[in-house]
Amino acid sequence: MSNNWPDGYGRRVLAEVDSTNAEAARIAADLSGPEWILALRQTAGRGRRGRVWANPEGNFSATLVMRPSERPDVIALRSFVAALALHDALVAATGRVEIFSLKWPNDVLLNGGKLAGILLESSGFGEQLTHFAIGIGVNLMSAPDVRDLEAGATRPVSLMSEAGAKVTPEEFLDLLAPAYARYEAQFTTYGFEPIRTAWLDRAARLGEVITARTTRETHTGTFETVDATGNLVLSTAKSRIAIPAADVFF
Repeated sequence: MSNNWPDGYGRRVLAEVDSTNAEAARIAADLSGPEWILALRQTAGRGRRGRVWANPEGNFSATLVMRPSERPDVIALRSFVAALALHDALVAATGRVEIFSLKWPNDVLLNGGKLAGILLESSGFGEQLTHFAIGIGVNLMSAPDVRDLEAGATRPVSLMSEAGAKVTPEEFLDLLAPAYARYEAQFTTYGFEPIRTAWLDRAARLGEVITARTTRETHTGTFETVDATGNLVLSTAKSRIAIPAADVFF
């Protein structure tokens, strides 16, 4: 553990686990504070909408589990907090800022390719969550085979192949955890607006035409902004629309 490890955050490194998000659900009830779980090998990783998340050895798979007290819609805005922390950690690992960008809702791009993804999971009843997990996967050493991707998906890349940076999962966690703690403190103190502004400063394709596919519809329009509730705002030929959840294609 580095000397910069943030106060109040636990850290556990597992040689192998099915899924760090699944482990988060198992241990959440016994935690006294937020806890980072890092798996050096993950046997059943998953991405958004139940997709498989490939995790070759040397890549980063971790989950931050916590028990926040805000409303679920406010808690979910921490996907943007995590994206900013990932961006800072990657810049720290490479010394380069211009090669990274953030793709709504929860990906980090390197030279336009998908380097990292964020998966939020929670459990609870109504307005009270019993736990909240931020799962993070980063292709540190290798990227999945493009043949495993759905049509139109962003090409996967690795930090090693695109930036020539060799970083171990534990070294990366030591960069990510303090970065997350800084943005978390900002979020809990000042709310979403500074996070939103910082995220937009790093956003991929802002002001350009993109396509957003929900489970029922496809919308193409100019990416105007992200609004105060985290929605993607598109200006289409018909109207200006706010989209709470979708897959984005460039």
